[in-house]
Amino acid sequence: MSETLTAPEAGTAVTPPVKRLFIKTYGCQMNVYDSERMADVLRPLGYAPTDTAEGADFVILNTCHIREKAAEKVYSELGKLREMKEARSGAMTIAVAGCVAQAEGEEIMRRQPAVDLVVGPQAYHQLPELLTRTARARGERIGADFAADEKFDSLPQARGVNGPAAFLTVQEGCDKFCSFCVVPYTRGAEWSRPAEAVLTEARGLADQGVRELTLLGQNVNAYDGAGPDGSVWTLARLARALAEIEGIDRVRYTTSHPNDMAEDLIAAHAELPQLMPYLHLPVQSGSDRILRLMNRKHGRQTYIDLIGRIRDARPDMAISGDFIVGFPGETDRDFEDTLDLVRHVNYASAFSFMYSPRPGTPAAGMGTQVPADVSLARLHALQALLLEQQLAFNKAQVGRTLDVLFEKKGRHGRQVIGRSPYLQSVHAEDADHLIGQIVPVRIVSGQQNSLTGELLGA
Repeated sequence: MSETLTAPEAGTAVTPPVKRLFIKTYGCQMNVYDSERMADVLRPLGYAPTDTAEGADFVILNTCHIREKAAEKVYSELGKLREMKEARSGAMTIAVAGCVAQAEGEEIMRRQPAVDLVVGPQAYHQLPELLTRTARARGERIGADFAADEKFDSLPQARGVNGPAAFLTVQEGCDKFCSFCVVPYTRGAEWSRPAEAVLTEARGLADQGVRELTLLGQNVNAYDGAGPDGSVWTLARLARALAEIEGIDRVRYTTSHPNDMAEDLIAAHAELPQLMPYLHLPVQSGSDRILRLMNRKHGRQTYIDLIGRIRDARPDMAISGDFIVGFPGETDRDFEDTLDLVRHVNYASAFSFMYSPRPGTPAAGMGTQVPADVSLARLHALQALLLEQQLAFNKAQVGRTLDVLFEKKGRHGRQVIGRSPYLQSVHAEDADHLIGQIVPVRIVSGQQNSLTGELLGA
């Protein structure tokens, strides 16, 4: 799980930007997208992004509720913001947005009186309205009791972008109800944006120089938006339409559920060059018994067979995954089944976490909680195997020539950073003039988390 600072570049403002906006983003890529869109809706009010909370007029914490520690980080950050606000005699508006806001709105207001607004993930389009009545809104919780289409219909069409790659939300919510997960309760039921709305936003991004789109959704491959002709479009059909937009050269999507990996989407990976050979497909456990307790609705062999069909269609497909260790009732045998699945699939990258009970979820009430020291030992063993596979995958790229989309300058000297088709970070030198372009790069070394490349002819 990542924690990022979000400060989207300002676009054309209706009024001169004179107020400072700081947004701190926790969690998934969808939160990053939401933070960018919050900046968009506030820009007409004169808010310009800043990269620090100190001196900001409006501070938004866009939160994640997946793990307990993520929620506690929010409360810690709010304590620091309270001190800043008091030092400025209250001249700072503080809002908590996102999934923690939705799940713990009243608790946030009780624990931290410095918070002015609590806004759920389906209501951030109302921020301009709320700011005009901040004094009266203190203590008001604006939740997710709004249809997702109302939010997207209310967002400005113009987006501030920063670089040649962008996120684009196409689906929200989840109907899977995994026993460990709060998403169905904080993001609501699955809903897909109409295809034409997605295509319109994508065209606008392409006009601003975006070359790569990552389609976002809690279960993005469950996408079933209405097509322009009234038919239901699948994610595969949407990807094909996006690939026809001039300037869009790469399409990715995340996060997917194994049960929604339809055959037309697998076929699209074989037939559509713009669809990148990288798939994040969480499995969570390699044990059938634990998968049943998790209410994942798929089995170990089902997942393995699915990976086989995907690799038959696209042999160079890089697979990423999510894993939870220490789920209630997990035995040594269950954990060994997970390690065995990892060895079988051979992941290019993965995210792994110790189980964290989330209030209100079925798993939180299970009586057979695994001791923390046992869970931690399992996590270390799993991560060692996953890191070994990731390093091997990166080193296997040495000697290959990969198309790299250069995105920004690096931190060291003449370094420039881009992304390979497999989502690896690629470092090269003397490529400033190539930022925003996709160029062939010879890979000369592979590290744990990145590749080093040379421009052809260099």
